[in-house]
Amino acid sequence: MPPKKDYYKILGIDRGASEEEIKKAYRRLAHQHHPDKSGGDEKKFKEINEAYQVLSDKTKKAYYDRFGASEHMPGMGGFPWEGVAPGGERPPFSGEWFGSFSDFGDLGEIFDTFFEGLGVRPRRRTYRRGSDIELPLEITLEEAFRGTSKTLKIKTLLRCEACKGAGSDQKAGFSTCTVCGGRGEIKEQQQTFFGKLEQVKTCSRCFGTGQIPNKACSVCKGSGRLSGERQVTVEILAGVQNDQIIKIKSAGEAGEKGTTEGDLYIRIRITPHHTFERRGDDLVVKIELNIYDLLLGRKIEVPTLSGGKIHVEVPAKFNLKDDLRIPGEGMPHFGSFGRGELLVNFIIKAPNKINAKAKKILEDLEKEE
Repeated sequence: MPPKKDYYKILGIDRGASEEEIKKAYRRLAHQHHPDKSGGDEKKFKEINEAYQVLSDKTKKAYYDRFGASEHMPGMGGFPWEGVAPGGERPPFSGEWFGSFSDFGDLGEIFDTFFEGLGVRPRRRTYRRGSDIELPLEITLEEAFRGTSKTLKIKTLLRCEACKGAGSDQKAGFSTCTVCGGRGEIKEQQQTFFGKLEQVKTCSRCFGTGQIPNKACSVCKGSGRLSGERQVTVEILAGVQNDQIIKIKSAGEAGEKGTTEGDLYIRIRITPHHTFERRGDDLVVKIELNIYDLLLGRKIEVPTLSGGKIHVEVPAKFNLKDDLRIPGEGMPHFGSFGRGELLVNFIIKAPNKINAKAKKILEDLEKEE
């Protein structure tokens, strides 16, 4: 009797593997051994495909787990369709599996993997929804601090007002599409490595409606949209981050034949500031520190992004290499309460010349430390 194939071993999985684990193993191995790829193995590929067709089907898997399968029996999988199964039991199902593509599982997902590996992009259904639009919007750091509102004018495709986006004269009525016979979809056959593949696609003539207008709109010529300018107001909350994206639903390009508009995505660009540097929700400011002010314990004037000034004292034994942190004077937390910190980075300003008297004072001060 011919040896039985171990489909679990072929796919490199355990007998208790889940459906998702079986599919992942199959896709990885099929991609690796596909005969159209460099280094592919047609024999190994067919063996992998055979194992997947069995283990991905609950009924066939149950039969295989119970009776096993042999290499040289009728059919690709070698299952005993004729007569009585091993052990004197009749198979729980009959018929030929592999003549139909219904047994291949998620074909779209499988073919996508093959074609992407070969550098070929698979054909996909054409969607009629309007395209999304992405635009950059520059704002100042002050505007990001306070929050702001901007009005934009965007050149794009707008819904035709004459026909309300329908693309046709509604009063003239409609006729049945002659391409799809009113079904709104057509069948296409493609010859693939596995044989003929039949796909159902949306009819490109009637866009899936099954009807053709008797008279196209005289303004938009049947497309349902026209080139124009859309005005959009963008509300920007305080604390917005650089490169953050704001989505405005249905403010993008109008769809064909009255379908929904795309969305508008605004990418925020915050221009560099001449005084402050932003680090997350914290702000950094560089301040020249006069050595005499430091020694005499004078308060240091520090500007804030809000336009005010605060006066701070450098703590005793403070390491001037560190930033002096001032809580609550940074950027607002986006979408919540509170603010970050203001980090003061000191730049020591040494005097031009120290006279003898000043030098003596400094020496006496050093002795006291």
